[in-house]
Amino acid sequence: MKEESAHVRTDSQAAPLLEVDDVVVDYRRGRTTFRALKGVSMTIGAGECVGLVGESGSGKSTLGKAILGLAEVASGSIRFAGRDITHLKGAARRRLAADLQVVFQDPYGSLDPTMTVGQILAEPLTASGTGRAEARTTVAEMLDHVRLPADTVTRYPSEFSGGQRQRIAIARALVRRPRLIVCDEPVSALDLTTQAAVIDLFIDIQRETGVSYLFVSHDLGVVRRICHRVSVMYQGECVETGPNETVTRNPEHPYTQRLLLASPVADPARQAGRRRSWLALRAPATTPVP
Repeated sequence: MKEESAHVRTDSQAAPLLEVDDVVVDYRRGRTTFRALKGVSMTIGAGECVGLVGESGSGKSTLGKAILGLAEVASGSIRFAGRDITHLKGAARRRLAADLQVVFQDPYGSLDPTMTVGQILAEPLTASGTGRAEARTTVAEMLDHVRLPADTVTRYPSEFSGGQRQRIAIARALVRRPRLIVCDEPVSALDLTTQAAVIDLFIDIQRETGVSYLFVSHDLGVVRRICHRVSVMYQGECVETGPNETVTRNPEHPYTQRLLLASPVADPARQAGRRRSWLALRAPATTPVP
């Protein structure tokens, strides 16, 4: 796997593709209300990959769901290409799917086992009115993008490994040529070697197509590899945001520092040193993370 971070040129003076402004999301738990997002703001530019990192329950997946219209926003706003999509529903939300797609965590549960790969990839195209011949051409192009052979179209998801299934899921997200893909823990279910290959695939696709990513992960090591900027979530809030190199190598917030120390590295000596630092940070157990 390559060591340097991937970078796609973006116009820093252009308006952001995605703007999340002071978004609040509440969930009901019995008779009580739990605030999952507490006024989160962020932006993503065209051709940019922004990492959203944090532990389970930090609110990162909830933010992805809010952007996709899968979680109701209590207050704040979400704008895509200058358009307010905060409360977009029905046909208008379905039309937005051409520009805004998702890759889920589980490659085993995200593909219909009763359909061939060709049918899975062609379905969103034909549903939006694309002719069969054009759909076949697009499917073949997307399989080439994700480095799968042409005969993949006639086979079923059960015939593929986890990494290959995630490549199929990525191809499905690409078929309508979206401008932004929400990647919700897309490599966490894969072994380390397969993770590396899929991350490199995401990087190559961005270079080839200019698509933007919101890359949700609990692993700062993964985020360091692929993202241009990083936002760190803790208990429903964004506690640190900045360029990749700054946040993943010299974090300022104590929570980000703990995430960095918890991220595995291949060198046993470095990992042991990280573990000692991690234990030292945890020593004052009565002191909460700010």
